[in-house]
Amino acid sequence: MQSELRRPTVSFSRVVGWMSVCFLIVPVLVVVPVSFTPKRYLSWPGSEWSLRHYEVLVGEGGWLSSIGDSLIVATAAAVLALAMGTLFAVGHWRLNNGVTRNLRLFLLLPMIVPPIVHAVAFYQAWAVLKLLDTYPGLILVHSMKALPFVVLSVSASLINLDPRLEQASRSLGATSRETLWLIILPQVRPGIIAGAIFAFVTSWDEIIVAIFITSREVYTLPKRIWDGIFDNIDPAIAALGTVMILLTAIGLVVKDRYEKARNIKIGAS
Repeated sequence: MQSELRRPTVSFSRVVGWMSVCFLIVPVLVVVPVSFTPKRYLSWPGSEWSLRHYEVLVGEGGWLSSIGDSLIVATAAAVLALAMGTLFAVGHWRLNNGVTRNLRLFLLLPMIVPPIVHAVAFYQAWAVLKLLDTYPGLILVHSMKALPFVVLSVSASLINLDPRLEQASRSLGATSRETLWLIILPQVRPGIIAGAIFAFVTSWDEIIVAIFITSREVYTLPKRIWDGIFDNIDPAIAALGTVMILLTAIGLVVKDRYEKARNIKIGAS
């Protein structure tokens, strides 16, 4: 008995979807071959490929120190924003009155006010407080800018949390702190993780405020990239972009493998 082989159907939506994916990804992937150019300016490598710009990243050009500065600032800002944002979101979920709703709107202002306004305001304030070009000064600003993302992420997870869980915990003798750590926070872990990621990325990519309130003592990666394209685009930026693309792809693969292994484990049990 012969069975007819069905050809895969090509729908219009699928074609549009793949075209959109290519439109978004292909321009980003252009930096990969450009990063191997042997020249001092952005160009296609041609017949000669070189790793000289990758050597610049790990050499004495200052890129590693800038990466270290960005990691320090982004990690500290994410931790600070995560602590404040999570506690506020839980407090708003518990009280849910006019005061907390108005405060929640107030905390979302950093997403609305243009970054240049933040930069000018903090430059004036930090000059008085002598926090210009310091790690605490930049960390405080970045945590403020990342705070709304944490509040929104954790609040979204708290919407699905049954308030009776907290009531049951308190009725069984748990303190308010024990209820927070053992009942509430584990239930909203996805929102906390999402908020931490958003907070870290927000600080990692921030450039406008960093230009205003930092100079040489704190020299973050976005600021060094900005200085690298001010006169002539340094191909080391393309090499750095290639490394970041590779690390992102590895992270996505690890996450996908972890979720598959977890689902298999759950299904087996």
